[in-house]
Amino acid sequence: MEEEKKTELENSGDSAIHPAELPLVVRRLTGFGVFLYILHGIGVTLGLTLLWSLEAVRNSFFRLLDRWNLKARVRRASAFPPGPITNRNIAQARR
Repeated sequence: MEEEKKTELENSGDSAIHPAELPLVVRRLTGFGVFLYILHGIGVTLGLTLLWSLEAVRNSFFRLLDRWNLKARVRRASAFPPGPITNRNIAQARR
């Protein structure tokens, strides 16, 4: 009875079946798979460490500016250059 249900689920291809209703299939990891999982964990750890250290440097920089009573930006930043708008050809600007 259970085998018939499994084959019906596999052959039906119905996307309306909830994943929790499907039978659990456990695959054995190979040595290479374990090695890849370890490398992935090391990569995630190093990435989070880099982000944390950059945040610590940023935090200490802004604390230093606060201690010196300086503003972080003296003038307003703008994405557009000062002066009148010029009509430049986009193709020439890409060269």
